[in-house]
This record gives sequence, structure tokens and C-alpha cells, in this order.
Amino acid sequence: MFRSGIRIAAACALAALAATAAAQSYPTKPVRIMVGAGAGGGTDIIARMLADKYQAAMGQPFVVENKPGASNTIAADLTAKAPPDGHTLLVATNTGQAIAPHLMKLGFDSNKDLIPVALIVVVPNVLVVGPAVPANSVRDLIVMMKAKPDAFSYGSSGIGSTQHLAGEAFNLAAGTKAVHVPYKGSSQVLADLVGGQIQLDFDTTSSAMAFIKGGKVKALAVMSPKRSPELPDVPTLAEAGLPGVEMTTWYGLFVTAGTPKDVVNKIFAETMKALQLPDVQKRLLGLGGEPGNISQEQFAAMVRSDYDRFGKLIKDANVKIAQ
Repeated sequence: MFRSGIRIAAACALAALAATAAAQSYPTKPVRIMVGAGAGGGTDIIARMLADKYQAAMGQPFVVENKPGASNTIAADLTAKAPPDGHTLLVATNTGQAIAPHLMKLGFDSNKDLIPVALIVVVPNVLVVGPAVPANSVRDLIVMMKAKPDAFSYGSSGIGSTQHLAGEAFNLAAGTKAVHVPYKGSSQVLADLVGGQIQLDFDTTSSAMAFIKGGKVKALAVMSPKRSPELPDVPTLAEAGLPGVEMTTWYGLFVTAGTPKDVVNKIFAETMKALQLPDVQKRLLGLGGEPGNISQEQFAAMVRSDYDRFGKLIKDANVKIAQ
């Protein structure tokens, strides 16, 4: 029994040393960062910013791969099925991790096959209108939408996205009937909003900010509980007359389940270092976001809470997706 105990202790010690060595040597090859939306949108902007910082800090290329479609779940599926060694990362939002699993039959379990690593940033959704819509306030917009109920449509980055649910919540609260038009990413939505193919968008500030500040679209209200410091003159939706309709989008980093804990810890530590860099802080704040500063455990609890909350909302609102 004594020798058996020695063997077990030795095996545990060797396993611990192996895990530590894996973390110290990680990454040993280029790392893929999977993004479930197209180039130019908020997720893509944030992933590429982090890729540059990871590469500078860890000495290996970090390559962003855009896999848009299926409410951001194609990228998540690829990450869930990747080798569990930390060389495939996922920058995801609550769209793919907390909403889509309630609406779609997926080839992976979002709660079991992916490990939440770090919260990157939380941004508000914002109601914006295209240049052909003359409304200067939410009240003006609602009057126009009720006068011509068939003339308004809104875009989103996919069925079940935060933009989609925000639009449906707005319709319910305002008594309007804007038609939902799903896209594969925010960049396409905003291009069509500017072009007049759609009239409304309930996008994230991280995707829409450049269009707002460039005067290409008009922001009527942010959907957060308080105003955005980057858009101080834009009221909240509650201030504009629609209380209780709130939507924010978080961006977080995930890795394949089974990845060694020491590797996960290293990725978390490097992410936290990157989020503290002045240029990263400036960029995230400029997108209207609040940089993440919580632990891995707190982020995991946040993901699970959102999963449960959106599941209830989808059931209560009877949101469905044709498959």
C-alpha cells in the first residue's frame, strides 16, 4: 500500500509538471482565433485587436478566421471540435453562446464543449436609422412606423442574435411591426442600412460607432440602462419613452473543453494584460464598451446566467427559428 501511494504521488507530480511545462511552452504553433461573424463587424474588430497583442506577447502568429452564419455558431462548432490544446480560440458573444442554443439544433453543447476564459468587453446595443429615415427621435420614428406599418424593416447579424431580440422587444413595446431581415454579419447590415435597403438596426455600438460618428447613420437611442460616454447626447431607450427594453452584448474568449488548466490560465492572464494596455482601453471605450475586469469563474457564471435568462425570454416571447 505504501509503494502504491508513492506511485500515485509520483504520477500526480509528473502530471503537474507536464501541465506546467505545457503552459510555459504554449503556444507551440500558430493559434487560430475563430470569429462567428464577417470581417468589419464588432467581433472581428475586437478579435484582430487581441490577435496583435497575443502575438506580440507570446511570439506565435494569432490568425483570425471568419466563419459567419448560423447565428455565430459555425465558429463555435469548429472550436468545440478542435484539439483541446489552446491552439484554437473563439471570440464569441451572447448571441452564439446564450441565445442560439435555445433556437437551433447544434452539433455541440455550448455549456460543456467550450470553456469560458475571459470577458473582453460589454457594449450596449443602439437603435440607428438610415439616412432616408427623417426621424430625429424615437417618438418620431414610432409615429412614422405606425403610419406606414409595411414600410420598415430592420437588419441583424442573424436569427436569434441580440440585434434580432432587441428589434422584437422594440416592436412589442412600441406596438410597431418592423420586419426582421437576418444577415451574416453587422458589416452587411450597416451597408444596407446606409444604402436604404433596410431602415432600422439595433446593432452593437462596437459595430455601429464608426458609422454613427461618420454621419452615415443616425443614433436615436442606446439600449443600456445608462447613456454611453461615447454618445452622451443620445438618450437611453427608457429616456426616449420605452422603459424596460434593454439589450447589451458581451464579447468573450472561449477555448475547447479539455484544454489543460495551466494553458487556460495563461490565456486568461495574457488577455487581462492586453485589456489593461492604454491603446486597447482607448479602443474599447471608443467602441462604447466597458472592458472586462472579472475572473474566469465570474465570467463562467455570467455566461450561464445569460443562457438561462435568454432561454426564458425566448420561451416567453415565443421566438422560433425555422430549421
